[in-house]
Formats: sequence, C-alpha cells, structure tokens
Amino acid sequence: METRTLNYGVAMPALGFGVFQTPPDETRNAVGAALDSGYRLIDTAAAYGNERQVGEAVQASGIGRSQVFLETKIWISDYGYDQTLHTFEKSARKLGVDQIDLLLLHQALPSAFDRTLEAYRALETLLADGKVRAIGVSNFMVEHLTMLLDRCKVVPAVNQIEVHPYFAQREVQEFAGARGILTQAWSPIGRITFYRDGSNGSTLDDPVIGAIAQAHGKSPAQVMLRWGLQEGRSVIPKSTKADRIAENIDVFDFELAAEEISAIDRLDTGRRGGPDPSAITLEAFGRDIPEA
Repeated sequence: METRTLNYGVAMPALGFGVFQTPPDETRNAVGAALDSGYRLIDTAAAYGNERQVGEAVQASGIGRSQVFLETKIWISDYGYDQTLHTFEKSARKLGVDQIDLLLLHQALPSAFDRTLEAYRALETLLADGKVRAIGVSNFMVEHLTMLLDRCKVVPAVNQIEVHPYFAQREVQEFAGARGILTQAWSPIGRITFYRDGSNGSTLDDPVIGAIAQAHGKSPAQVMLRWGLQEGRSVIPKSTKADRIAENIDVFDFELAAEEISAIDRLDTGRRGGPDPSAITLEAFGRDIPEA
C-alpha cells in the first residue's frame, strides 16, 4: 500500500474504503470485506449514519487499532466551537475509539461561515489535545479555503472533494497543493451518471478509459483509481460487493503511461455530480446527528 504523508508528518494510506450511502445493516460486512482485502483506511461521516457499524467491523476484524486509519466528518448541523467538540465525542463513542486519525469538516457553510470557522477552531483544539491525529476539510472550494487559511492556526491536512475523470476540479487541487493540503477524491471512479457530449453516460463505459483498461488487462475502475494515485491524490472508492472491493485495491501492480494519464485528463467536463458547495445551507441540508 502506498502512503501519503500529511503536512505535519502523519502517514495515511493512499487508497481507502468509503461507506457513503452504505446502509448501516450492510456497512459492517462491507468494511469487514475491505479489511480482509487489505484496506487500512476507512472513511465515514457522522451524516452517513454508519459510524457505529464501521467501529464494530474494525473491532471484529482482530486488526490492531494502530493499523487502521479511521477518518470521519463533522456535519454542518453541529458546527460551532462547543457543538463540534461534542460531536467529536459522539463520533468517537460510535466508532469505539479514544482517538480519531483524521477529522474533517464535511462542508463549508457559506451562509454562516463564522460557524464554520468556530468548528475548525474546535478541530485545532482536538488536535492540540491529541484526540485527533490530523484535521482537514471536505468539499471546500478555493474561496472557502482562502477564508479559512486567513483565520486558522493549523493548515488543513486534507481537502476531500469530488474528483474523477469527468470532474477533476484542477483549480481547487492546485490551490490546495500549493499550500500543502492533500486532495482526497470521493467518487474517484465516477459512479454518478453524467452527461457528456450530449449523451447519458458513465465513466465506467467511457471508450478512452476502456481502451486503456484493455491494454493493461485491468478494469475501467482500476484504471481510474490508478490515475488518481499517480496524480498524487488519496482515493476512497466504495462498494458493498466483495469482488468489487477486492478489485478496487488491486491497483499497485501496474502504471499508466504519461500519454494515458493525459488522455484521461482530457475527459474533464467541468460538470459537478454532487451538490454545489456554494449552495449548502442549514435550511436545505441540516439534519440532527444522534447521540452515541
């Protein structure tokens, strides 16, 4: 497994396993299959509603706690200094741990950015107190990062954003990278349906990616993950199927040529698949995060 060294020295597996939209009753088995296949980074979030099942799967695996990198996120409903400190406790209890390896703010809250800043200040306190090993953000655009960096004491280690061949967000990646912030890609194999060139299509069916996959004897998903890794990102694919879970980690035995990477780069449509970060509001996206 390749690793990525974060901006203050913490080593993180480059490829991890995500559980976004995985129902709680399927999460335990999916995470167990991922750990059996060799994954050592598990990404969840308070808003996913499956932190408890992630923790149970890790504990049932018999793998030492120090060998599994656990990452979760604070939801916007719990932003604010004291609220965020309390939300850490909720997540830690659900995960069954005393320390979380990477804690992120799940979204910027543009309509109440002061609350976002107070939430990040709480992350800095948790880091100073040793309750988390690294802190960062998710779905922050350049304007959000700029406002945060003007006020924070600790530069985020990670910005987790939507990145795949049809939506690469180069400006955000380059801005973050110049400041030592690692881009971590959610939806790295673009399992959202997109419209490109006027047609309804998926990255998994893209002929350019398919031809590269055939040349290497790999699947399109494996090619897209390899592309992300070779461009220096962390990638967190998700699945609930054991064969796909095993396939997605089997990407360390081949390399893409420079012209293949360039060909995939040219597929970028500039069209987002997930919610627009500038449109996130408590009114539209707020939800209660249950106690542990």
